[in-house]
Amino acid sequence: MPGQPAASKPGPASVEIKLAHSPDSDDAFMFYALATHKLSTPGYKYTHILSDIQSLNEAALSETYDVTAISFAAYPSLRDKYVLLDCGASFGEGYGPIVVSTRAVKPQELLGKRIGVPGLKTSAYLTLKLFEPNFEPVVIPFDKIIDAVQNNLVEAGLLIHEGQLFFPEKGLHKVIDLGIWWQEQTGLPLPLGGNAVRRALGTRVGRQIAKTIRDSVAYGLEHREEALNYAMQFAREMDTELADQFVGMYVNKWTLGYGEKGRQAVKELIVRGTKAGLVPGPPTIEFLGEQ
Repeated sequence: MPGQPAASKPGPASVEIKLAHSPDSDDAFMFYALATHKLSTPGYKYTHILSDIQSLNEAALSETYDVTAISFAAYPSLRDKYVLLDCGASFGEGYGPIVVSTRAVKPQELLGKRIGVPGLKTSAYLTLKLFEPNFEPVVIPFDKIIDAVQNNLVEAGLLIHEGQLFFPEKGLHKVIDLGIWWQEQTGLPLPLGGNAVRRALGTRVGRQIAKTIRDSVAYGLEHREEALNYAMQFAREMDTELADQFVGMYVNKWTLGYGEKGRQAVKELIVRGTKAGLVPGPPTIEFLGEQ
């Protein structure tokens, strides 16, 4: 169940690795093999902690977890404590976080508006600030933003996760898809969230963790139906067809490995954020792979 840790079966003298990620269908799909003991992890016992991305970004500041999902926008504040793994990431290729409103609004009309956002360290927020620097952010839990827009607590809302797919059913209008805007600006996919490992664990352990995560993602993609069935318990307000679409958006070739284009995209986001004064410099990125 969401929020309850699940541990991989320990071997003799296993080292516990605290692995934190979001309680979402895409993350559940990604870690299905690891959480349900489909993978052998000799020497390591993985304990899964589920929490929303804003909370994970904050927890990473005190190195609460050994491996954690983080927003790429949060990485510059964490680079001294964590290194990015080169797998397990979510990119939006021609799609991404969406700003919605109760009425048809042109993107340029977001100037000065009160906009519900899922957190000030999220990549969605950073991208919106790059698009429109001048608006009033109102931090709201990501799964409450649609309600806040419907109830006119804010004039617009920035949707991440599955809300990007079912907002039309709630009578809301798309103002802008930031993934499309970003691709038009850069020709690159929009980097949203990645996995990072504590530097204190050392390079050898970090690379082993990277391999385990990549193996888990690959297993899910190769056993899509069973992995999707498992992920459905985390699919808020989505039927199987919609959940399958959502998982396909954020668990794909980019999740198996960034590749040169993915790395370039992450660097571009951080460089632009640094130049705009939205994230602390320097705009350097370090990735840790299997070898």
